[in-house]
Amino acid sequence: MSRVLVPCHVKGTVALQVGDVRTAQGRPGVLVIDVTFPCVAPFELQEITFKNYYTAFLSVRVRQYTSIHTQAKWVTCLRDHCLMPDPHSEEGAQEYVSLSKHQMLCDVARVLELRLILRQPSPLWLSFTVEELQVYQQGAKSPSMTFPKWLSHPAPCEQPAPLAETKILGRDRVKLMESLVVGDIAELRPNQGTLSLFTNEAGGILDDLIVTNAAEGHLYMVSNAGCRDKDLALMQDKVRELQSRGGDVGLEVVDNALLALQGPAAAQVLQAGVAGDLRKLPFMTSAVMEVFGVPGCRVTRCGYTGEDGVEISVPAARAARLAEALLANPEVRLAGLAARDSLRLEAGLCLYGSDIDEHTTPVEGGLGWTLGRRRRAAMDFPGAAVIVPQLKGQVPRRRVGLTCEGAPMRAHSPILSAEGAVIGAVTSGCPSPCLKRNVAMGYVPPEYSQPGTPLLVEVRRRQQEAVVSKMPFVPTNYYTLK
Repeated sequence: MSRVLVPCHVKGTVALQVGDVRTAQGRPGVLVIDVTFPCVAPFELQEITFKNYYTAFLSVRVRQYTSIHTQAKWVTCLRDHCLMPDPHSEEGAQEYVSLSKHQMLCDVARVLELRLILRQPSPLWLSFTVEELQVYQQGAKSPSMTFPKWLSHPAPCEQPAPLAETKILGRDRVKLMESLVVGDIAELRPNQGTLSLFTNEAGGILDDLIVTNAAEGHLYMVSNAGCRDKDLALMQDKVRELQSRGGDVGLEVVDNALLALQGPAAAQVLQAGVAGDLRKLPFMTSAVMEVFGVPGCRVTRCGYTGEDGVEISVPAARAARLAEALLANPEVRLAGLAARDSLRLEAGLCLYGSDIDEHTTPVEGGLGWTLGRRRRAAMDFPGAAVIVPQLKGQVPRRRVGLTCEGAPMRAHSPILSAEGAVIGAVTSGCPSPCLKRNVAMGYVPPEYSQPGTPLLVEVRRRQQEAVVSKMPFVPTNYYTLK
């Protein structure tokens, strides 16, 4: 996206140290930077860059114009973003930081003022600041920036990691998948998909994935890009094993991009660009169709937000064209990982590597529903000897939802009993934009897992009250045929 520099004025920098009195601008150990734009009309924020010297947590607030009849209001668009400069540069710990609008938690249009709030995590507060602060709005020309050789270049705009797509071919394709996952793949109807899990012999989750029984005569699999190499190696090893015994099976890695169009208006927006009736495409089903003139797209009624929506698998070379066609509708806006993460957390959905991993079983993670009934009885998937008995017996811990007031709970925050004993840890947490309160997920022993159980969570070295809550925190809105 092109950008142009916005002339700005730093109103005042307030750096408060230990022993300073609290003021309206901040608290001890906090740096507050207020920025105004005296010669610029309300604009859409594109990017903020600056040079940073110390590890700190950054929050960004903007004052936005609403209308001539209402007062402009302040909103928080980034909360506790960790700044961690490289300490090994020739000039000490410092680097350029680049923050894109796609990393923000909310819309950053019609900006009148900007406030940066930096909080140091260390108890030994240092005198710290930022330098070379620059603010950009959208524009036709992208400025060139030259940095000293000893400085890192601005971090690229955070983009959603691509998902890995694979086709499983041959008569033994179902046999291959069922030798690796816990789901009942054989019972999938044509173009029906299911969430499933790769597991190891210890019952741990290697990855979560969606498997679809494509009507074209193959299985279509979408897994996490971060696990792409290990997933592919796992499947290739099993393919060679089956082929050595005369099995008819093969893999094809698909060079496609995946666009997720999510929200209550998603189907209405997409319907304008497809010939088929999307009312006949319920949750977790898919079809191959032309989308806004791009042929060969697989549209799946799913997404990781808890809302109605679709994921569109599109040939990589045509992805930008399709994205531009979707963005031509004023109802559609780009959303970054922060927005997606808050939505999936409100929906109680796990993030692999945070909430589930190879040391977590499906039952511990609250994913026992992914085990097909036939598969449970046959106990013929990796780790079945560990996982199946957990369905009726005790597990050492369970994933739970948590809500609290005060500071937001973050990953790795200790969870304590009401008596103050550490019993678990938070795996994901953030303020809920929908509920206007803090939500989180974490693991606790089963005796503390009942909704309504009062607990404590340690946040910033302080204990605060939390309550075990049912998930999803916000009701899901998946589209099913009536």
